[in-house]
Amino acid sequence: MALPGIDTVVTFPTGDLRATASVVHVAPHGERLAVITERTSIHPVDHAWPDQPADRGVLRRGDREFAVRDAVVAATDGTELHIGDLPVRTGTDGWAFLVAHLIDADAAIAEGDEVEVEADAATRRSLSIGHTACHAASLALNRALAGRWSKAAREDALGSPDFDGIAIASSRIHPEGSVDRYRLNKSLRRAGFDPSGLADGLDALAASVDATLAEWVAADAVVRVERVGEHLTDRRTWVCELPEGSARIPCGGTHAGSLGELGTVRVAFELVDDGGTPVLEMTTTAAPARD
Repeated sequence: MALPGIDTVVTFPTGDLRATASVVHVAPHGERLAVITERTSIHPVDHAWPDQPADRGVLRRGDREFAVRDAVVAATDGTELHIGDLPVRTGTDGWAFLVAHLIDADAAIAEGDEVEVEADAATRRSLSIGHTACHAASLALNRALAGRWSKAAREDALGSPDFDGIAIASSRIHPEGSVDRYRLNKSLRRAGFDPSGLADGLDALAASVDATLAEWVAADAVVRVERVGEHLTDRRTWVCELPEGSARIPCGGTHAGSLGELGTVRVAFELVDDGGTPVLEMTTTAAPARD
């Protein structure tokens, strides 16, 4: 079977856990087998901005079930398949971008098989809560640091200077939380951000962010993912209807349905050194109510 010429259809942005699809390509990948289906409900880790881990789940063929150990983005120009480590940017013309489900190498599955794909519900929920909490915390952090800017800066979705978007070095989503790292480098200071005294005010900063998050959670702000198409590379946007207005952040991850689902959200800050550059590290933790 020829390599797929169109991006994988993804159903996870709407919250789907299950999808039925045909297997369009199977290829060895290290000690695993990479299975590509025409559509999937499994969220893969993104190679360009790997903030959210992949879903776990299963592929079912008839009465056989194969565990999905990982899921990554693959790309092909029709002649060669690249899995995980891509030679081009996502969305490059002439390339198809695909979700590769990594399963055990001895799995009995082949091109043309009809399968059911199912993401693990508990894993999906915990990562979705973590990702939503991450976005809300970033907006609350921007608000808390707004007074430290002496120059006009790019604004976030709520009109605060976008410290998160300007200073972010890395973001990692964890079950029910996240860790975000911000570089307080010379370029940030030249842009007008003043980090002086920040080290002595981390507890106060956390209290300010926590207070904003508590207000938003109490309002049970509705969250949704908007998309312009159903394929993997089609633009998707996180939208949250906060009391201050509608906040919109480009995002390819999965999310809770409202901030009320996060329960109590807390942040903690630490200043660390990265090769001589101070880095502000924010750890966000959500504690959703248990059924």
